[in-house]
Amino acid sequence: MNKLKEQAQKTVDSFQSELIALSHNIHANPEVSLTEHKSAAFIAEVLRSQGFEVQVGIGGLDTAFIATKQGKEAGPHVAFLAEYDSLPGIGHACGHNVIATCAVGAFLGTSAVMDNFAGTVSIIGTPGEESDGGKIILLEAGVFDNVDFALMIHPSSGRSLVNRGGRAATGVDITFKGKSVHSSAPGRGINALNAVISTFQHIDMLRPTFEMQDNVNGIITNGGLATNIIPGEAACAFSLRARTLIDLEKLVEKVKLAANSAAQLTGAQVEINVQRMYAERYPSLPMGEAFKNNMAELGEEMDYANPTGMYGSSDIGNVSIKLPAIHDYLWIAPAGVNSHNAEFTVASISKRADEICIKGAKGLAMTAIDIFSSQELQEEIKEYHRNQVPEEYRK
Repeated sequence: MNKLKEQAQKTVDSFQSELIALSHNIHANPEVSLTEHKSAAFIAEVLRSQGFEVQVGIGGLDTAFIATKQGKEAGPHVAFLAEYDSLPGIGHACGHNVIATCAVGAFLGTSAVMDNFAGTVSIIGTPGEESDGGKIILLEAGVFDNVDFALMIHPSSGRSLVNRGGRAATGVDITFKGKSVHSSAPGRGINALNAVISTFQHIDMLRPTFEMQDNVNGIITNGGLATNIIPGEAACAFSLRARTLIDLEKLVEKVKLAANSAAQLTGAQVEINVQRMYAERYPSLPMGEAFKNNMAELGEEMDYANPTGMYGSSDIGNVSIKLPAIHDYLWIAPAGVNSHNAEFTVASISKRADEICIKGAKGLAMTAIDIFSSQELQEEIKEYHRNQVPEEYRK
């Protein structure tokens, strides 16, 4: 097995220039959620240059893709997941160019040794992580139905972490429609902006009823046209997080209550749109430990995450409910450099980020080899997943 891991590592090394170029090309052409046409094309070009057939447009998403390598016979299906969407205005401030590059490198490295194994290895391009829940859409379309194990990494700051969880999350968009009039006679109209402001106030009144990990942040997306016009339409948007999907559903109802109360108070009509719900995360500890050990062989030490940390969210959580998955973290920036920040955009094409593109690819490939090589590990991972995911999600 060590020789196969060495072969996979050498394969990744042989593509180092192509992989770094891929990371930098994606970074230089930032595309927001579900518009990642250039990024998907960059990835497909690298894969096709090595003879792989790439299906683009899977699961009903124009920028989703899959490429596959079969082993010597039927067996488990391991998939590396790639993300490549950026953030509005600040580009790749979440380092998805690094995520995609690690997945491509891992797929190339593992494919080079698949003739030794029973099974299948794939790379699945999962667009729209930041705002549209691309993985949720692909799950619903059946793209993950035949996948047994899902692996990916995410760049971070300060420390490299395994077994980090994530909270459930969603977005709520609220629009109020009132009656626009001249500001000299506000009583003749219905002020939609007042309804928006009232919604924020009602949410603040409800905060004492929130669970410890509940979190609601909002912005006004439409506050009117001019100060001398009573706004006939106004809108706001909220980001919600909770410990679990069950808690999140309760939190959504509280935000709806706040909006409906504001509508009743002001006389405005309200429209409420709840976005796709990102599930909490169930990281596979056996896979995470295998990845941790492999990264240690590559000279990268990883720590275990605080199990009660106030972490962010990702649609990998929905995948982790269906099948064993890891979404482990490799640092590319010093502590204090926050993701979703312009500093992290710069860090995503730093020398350290380039190094992680190669090391992360190797570590993922080595972990896939561990899985393909050991039926005992496969069963351990599956048993852990069966015991880890709550029963209510299996109904």
